Amino acid sequence: MAISPAGLRPEPGSFRDPANRVFHAGDDVLRGLDARAAEDWRALAGTDFFTALLAAGKVCGTEAMEPARVPTDTPWAAVLRHERIPFISHPYEWSFSMLRDAALLHLEILRAALPAGFTTKDGSAYNLQWRGSEPVFIDVGSFEPVRDGEPWAGYRQFCQTLLYPLLLTAHLGVDFQPWLRARVDGIEADQLRPLFRGARRLLPGVPTHLHLHGAMQSRNAAASTTDVRAQLRAAGYSRELALATVRGIEKLVRRLDRRPATSHWADYQRTCGYSSQDRVAKERFVTAALADGPRPRLVLDLGANDGRYARLAAQHADQVVAVEQDPAVADALYRALREERQQRILPLVMDLADPSPGGGWRGVERASFADRAAAADVVLALAVVHHLAIGRNVPLPEVVDWLAGPGTPGARIVVEFVHPDDPMARRLLANKPDGLFPDYRREEFERLLAARCRIARRAELPSGTRTLYTAVVGG
Repeated sequence: MAISPAGLRPEPGSFRDPANRVFHAGDDVLRGLDARAAEDWRALAGTDFFTALLAAGKVCGTEAMEPARVPTDTPWAAVLRHERIPFISHPYEWSFSMLRDAALLHLEILRAALPAGFTTKDGSAYNLQWRGSEPVFIDVGSFEPVRDGEPWAGYRQFCQTLLYPLLLTAHLGVDFQPWLRARVDGIEADQLRPLFRGARRLLPGVPTHLHLHGAMQSRNAAASTTDVRAQLRAAGYSRELALATVRGIEKLVRRLDRRPATSHWADYQRTCGYSSQDRVAKERFVTAALADGPRPRLVLDLGANDGRYARLAAQHADQVVAVEQDPAVADALYRALREERQQRILPLVMDLADPSPGGGWRGVERASFADRAAAADVVLALAVVHHLAIGRNVPLPEVVDWLAGPGTPGARIVVEFVHPDDPMARRLLANKPDGLFPDYRREEFERLLAARCRIARRAELPSGTRTLYTAVVGG
């Protein structure tokens, strides 16, 4: 059965490689290949290394389909169907260990491809996504036959979007997320070199991959790619040397680790002031809200902390996106989920008062968090409202509008309102001028919530200073 042209949507982030393009048709993810890319695909599909990567889930599920079924303006020579990744995320939303594991998978794939006569022409972190805590390589169109004497074409991208951010955090303790978010192409060597002077020049990976690489880029700035390749061939650069280089980078990346960071939120479960009775009552309320209605395909846990409620949601949903502002806390959550081999929970680093905007070309190449979150069936906002309304000075009506915004009509919101006399709210209010938040009251919150949603259930926790609500958007 042919796909209707009206139902075919080009992927806004897939336009940089003219040899192939990604489209969406309903739940199907399709990739059109030109004649040369189609030839490379047929050769790739017949290799043992690629079959093994597919079987291990390290490359996204891929199968060929009839090109005639995909009516596009470009007459593609071949069309592939890929598995759909549950939730698309961006590298600047990942924790340190997530970025490192993504880098290691990319290098593992390249190390497997080279002996079989293939390479990857791209090295971007955006070529990887996640099934929960498991990274997966998605850019099948990046594979191409390797030519002896030529360097890895994706090396610069790998450095800018993976290696340099890792060096920044591992060696200097600086969170890489704002740096990656600022530039869709990653961190350039010229930006990073001033931070690695003096003794820092000798830190692992810095001399070769930052200073030497940057110097070679400057020296060859006027040379054509053909000239550079000819110089490397003349110097005896071979596939074996390329493989040794990949192994060296892989060894370096494995050694890099995030410096331990002191974080208020890392010990939040002990310091948040919940009694055991509050915690039991809260878990029962959240469980009932998740179980009441159709099984959710996507749950957003906003302010996930250590993932207690994300894990609870994963028992009732297909996929949970656990958003946490503190990079150290998100990294600890990811490491725990990785040990559990949890494939239903994706932890992300994000400031909810400053969520990821649309980015890249025309602001749509990388979709905003709001656009991606619109598919949520359930939104958990537990102990979040007071941090936004008091801690970040976001007006309470704006907070309620934001809560009702991510989900589609009929989506459920499970929200906790922390009363002004709660110890955590008093702690936040103590740092604010008197009378700054006259409307921060439970009655006003309920009025605002009822204007946007149908309040299906409410319950006050045993402490008497926190109220839970289940609300239905547009209900």
